[in-house]
Amino acid sequence: MIDSLNAISQNPLINIPFFVGLIFVAAGIITRSFPPRKINSLYGYRSTSSMKSQERWTFAQEYSSKEMIKLGLLLFICGFLGLITNFNDSVNLALGLGLMFLILTVLIWRVEKAIKSKFNGN
Repeated sequence: MIDSLNAISQNPLINIPFFVGLIFVAAGIITRSFPPRKINSLYGYRSTSSMKSQERWTFAQEYSSKEMIKLGLLLFICGFLGLITNFNDSVNLALGLGLMFLILTVLIWRVEKAIKSKFNGN
């Protein structure tokens, strides 16, 4: 029993999506609760398009925090894939990292698409 618990706790296909998902959810909640009011280069969703105007900045902070929470929950749930698969450690690591980078890419793509759509590509 203890060996199987150790194997689960050391599985990167469980740990990476699980913990990164929790971090995404926490960051989304924090950003939603305490959004950066002014454009800055330290805190918030920072991209060239989000920093073009204060209106874009405000929209990007609100939209990205919602998306981060949703996608963080999805990534967290994906962590349970490690419980039903039987891959070796290298494959588990690649899948865990792949899921993390996929979710991060989807987050950026969705926010940038929403900014472009709301502000008509200006």
